[in-house]
Amino acid sequence: MLMRFVSDYVRYVVKGGTKFYAWMGVLGLLILGMVYVFYLQNTEGLIVTGLTSQIHDGLYLANLVFLVGVAAGAVTIVFPAYVYHHEGMHKVTVLGEMLAISAVIMVMFFVFAHMGRPDRLWHMIPPFGIYSFSSMLGWDVLVLNGYLILNAVVGFWYLYSKYTGKPVNKKIFMPLVYVSIVWALSIHTVTAFLLATNPSRPMWFHSMMPIRFIATAFAAGPALIIIAFLIIRQNTKFWIEDSAIQLLTTIVTWCLGIAIFLTLSEIVVELYARTEHANGLYYLMFGLHGLTALVPWFWSSIVLMLVSFVLFLMPSFRNDMKRLPIVCAMAFTGIWIEKGMGLIVPGFIPSPIGEVTEYFPTFVEWLMVLGIWAFGFFILTILLKGAIGILLGEVKFGAGAAATAQ
Repeated sequence: MLMRFVSDYVRYVVKGGTKFYAWMGVLGLLILGMVYVFYLQNTEGLIVTGLTSQIHDGLYLANLVFLVGVAAGAVTIVFPAYVYHHEGMHKVTVLGEMLAISAVIMVMFFVFAHMGRPDRLWHMIPPFGIYSFSSMLGWDVLVLNGYLILNAVVGFWYLYSKYTGKPVNKKIFMPLVYVSIVWALSIHTVTAFLLATNPSRPMWFHSMMPIRFIATAFAAGPALIIIAFLIIRQNTKFWIEDSAIQLLTTIVTWCLGIAIFLTLSEIVVELYARTEHANGLYYLMFGLHGLTALVPWFWSSIVLMLVSFVLFLMPSFRNDMKRLPIVCAMAFTGIWIEKGMGLIVPGFIPSPIGEVTEYFPTFVEWLMVLGIWAFGFFILTILLKGAIGILLGEVKFGAGAAATAQ
């Protein structure tokens, strides 16, 4: 029966209309571009990127950090559904788990992209690698893989039970759900420790980092989920209730507000009595020694986050399903910048010995980033399409996958 489930799932997923094939075709082209630049990196070396000895983490680590938050953000669906028994959320819980799976897969790909020697990846795999438990990155790999496995087991077990018409064994299923909720907090906490345990990087070396990471995760993740839900409502027969979207909007609003408050608090503390430890933040905000490459990134992030927060507070935007995706996209982009060019890169400027070197991502890096995001959305489309088919009853045991989704 399991093989029949896989077969019906795949046959349903590969069928679609013009929009579906056009979307997958565009993603496929970007994936081919990713494969090409990955080949360049592994034949010519990381010299083809904008990374240097002074700044050895750039777009790749920035996207890794951000996507861990997106993956953790899926808990904003799971928690209200199973702990508070929110009916609207319960119907779409599995869709959030599919997003978490896709996000963690993208994180893994950014790990590969960042390594000059991917064949040495095993050194980070506990307990085999020499850096597995002695490095915070090893712990990050451990919790991310655990989260991936938990969401895959819980999500596909639920879909399989819907497919067969048999209920899940709640004595096993529910403990796994509760573990996944706690685990979601752990993945972004450990990722925050990955940065915050570097005393030579004053911009990262503070205990507020895990709190900031959790706040932005619970803003960016649900923002993307809202956009996905509204696309699903518009392009499929599967109806997602307004109550679920409104709850997610409330979560985004207040978590975004907390994230902005923490960012502004850090600015006051760092710059009130400015020392050499505040040079990274000062460079980010105003430039340093005439170098200002990151200044536009910082202020655009602040503007996007502040404006989107104000718009979320306005019922005319918050409750308008046509305007809401625009506001969510603004918040999502603002947090992406804040977690990337506004956090990772300035942590290296100036270097521990005072060198000020700017970072300019190359075309190779941008194409790699676009390709990995395209691969993630490719996987997400497949997972969501199959899940929706099962939830609608178009894919079930004995019925095959005859229906065609647009």
